[in-house]
Amino acid sequence: MKLTFSIAAAVAALALSGTAFAGPGEDQIEANKCGKCHTATTTKKAPSFASVAEKYKGKADAEAKLVAMLKNGTDEHKAIKASDADLKAMVAVVLASK
Repeated sequence: MKLTFSIAAAVAALALSGTAFAGPGEDQIEANKCGKCHTATTTKKAPSFASVAEKYKGKADAEAKLVAMLKNGTDEHKAIKASDADLKAMVAVVLASK
């Protein structure tokens, strides 16, 4: 009986701690409501993170370009008010998308 309860408690703890493993990039993406226009793999109102990662794959200046775009904004994208470290963390999540 104790073993069954222990296993159930462990499973519940793992299930409920899913967001505890999110990093600063994911946290900033959520805080800035990027999900309103972007998704990980499909086009919504804007390109998916995976398609952005594919577009910039192998380009040495990808991080700098994307950080500048987020920081300054463009005609298609609003400026994000966050520190350079937070913007870099967001871009790292996007560029790691598949």
